[in-house]
Amino acid sequence: MPSPSALGIRPKKSAVLLLLLFAISACSQSAPQPKSSASAQPTEKLSRFYNQKLAFGPCKGFGTSPSEDKLYADPRLECTRLKVPLDYDAPDGRTGQVAVLRVPAREKSAGSLLLNPGGPGGPGLPFAAATGKALAKSPLTARFDLVGLDPRGVGATRPAITCFTNEDYRNGDVQTEFITSAGKFSADDTRQLVEKCEQRSGGKENLAAVGTRDTVRDLDVLRAALGEKKVTSLGQSYGTRIGALYAQAFPDRVRVMVLDGAVDPHLGSERRLSQYAGLQRSFDQMAADCATRPKCPLGQEPERATENFQKIARQLLDKPVPYGDGQKFTYDDLVGSAIVALYYQQTWPALTKGLTELQAGDPSRLVKLSAVFGGRNPDGSGSNFTDANFGIGCMDEERKNPQQAGEFRQKLYDKAPFADPGGSREGARDTCEAWPAPPEVTYPFPSRVDGLPPILTVSITGDPSTSYHAGVTLSKALGGSLLTVKGEQHTIAASGTNPCVNKIVADYLINLKTPPPAARCEV
Repeated sequence: MPSPSALGIRPKKSAVLLLLLFAISACSQSAPQPKSSASAQPTEKLSRFYNQKLAFGPCKGFGTSPSEDKLYADPRLECTRLKVPLDYDAPDGRTGQVAVLRVPAREKSAGSLLLNPGGPGGPGLPFAAATGKALAKSPLTARFDLVGLDPRGVGATRPAITCFTNEDYRNGDVQTEFITSAGKFSADDTRQLVEKCEQRSGGKENLAAVGTRDTVRDLDVLRAALGEKKVTSLGQSYGTRIGALYAQAFPDRVRVMVLDGAVDPHLGSERRLSQYAGLQRSFDQMAADCATRPKCPLGQEPERATENFQKIARQLLDKPVPYGDGQKFTYDDLVGSAIVALYYQQTWPALTKGLTELQAGDPSRLVKLSAVFGGRNPDGSGSNFTDANFGIGCMDEERKNPQQAGEFRQKLYDKAPFADPGGSREGARDTCEAWPAPPEVTYPFPSRVDGLPPILTVSITGDPSTSYHAGVTLSKALGGSLLTVKGEQHTIAASGTNPCVNKIVADYLINLKTPPPAARCEV
């Protein structure tokens, strides 16, 4: 999840709602196991990937948007491409190219700090570049090279998942999620959507190659190519899923690992119920804050804020607000913008101001809020976040039939009534049902992973997306320490904004010093 300072480029339609899907996973009762033995050495056929030499150079050409191009113009940044098998079970077959960015250590490097981004669909290259700036004076950037990769299907990695054209984005025709939306989908709609992805992504084989378990294998290849015997890493949000699965698959190759804003490892898709309950809690907190101010668009009675928001939002179901070059601000756009604002307490005022302006016919502030997620420009060009989020989710998660999807939609809105469009629950559909490959389900996770060094999990008490309890659960599964942070936001360790968190994380990553059991910080 990007920080509020990343505001700037407008996405379309459901891009914001899609990010919430990073928490979806299996309903399976048995914990999935990785394909390969955790301690096994690479086979002879894989050795050519593990033994490759990386040639880092300028990052020109690695950006997928003007904002990334500007970020990568920094001459200190170095980029390269890592060759990986498209299918690890067929290493002699087609290969892919994973994009990698490195921020060299400010002093003599003691090794690489691998950064795993949020999403799924979030690119790791800009995450590493931005983290390098945020931690510019940290001992971490003095000691470590910061290294980020665009996961499979994402950003500058090839093949990338592409489902929509720039025109589709410009016109708002990019809906991929029909459980948490006001719309309806049919089996034909699902099939046509997946056919678009197949045609524009280079075929079925590419759609089958973007699961997180394959990204975990790529991460181990990257470790070896960087000359590291063991991984030192930091992951946030969806990046905690990448990290936890790596720890499960390769426990003997972990030096230290920070997991910030953890996805609950023991829940399947029911995890989303906790997530939506967290969003409603943050909505209620925001509404109570708004009620203390004059002319709050949600009223001066916090207990009626959900009802008042529904009145504003549901008007958009039949009468979207026109703006820009023939574009329309819809119900899903508003709910998505609200969810963005709920991720960080400091963006609550932007939401309430945006609601006031929307009622006057101007949705521009809310459109800008949504830009945190989508990475698209007004002409429709930019990030493939929405497309990659869809594809990775299809490969990571157990799928629901239409009846299950409708029932689950009702459960979600029971947890977060502010986002409930009202009306029929018919038309909810798991759009992955037509995906041409079965999923390699990631979670639920084993109740305990042995053979690991102490892992540091960071969990924020008021996290609206990944609950504090999820961090507690992951910490117990992986062992190590839990750092409790009192606050109202999602993730903190890579932001460089909190001296207490900064010190604990740096001491752990550099000196292997774990905090005491009752360690706490406050935003």
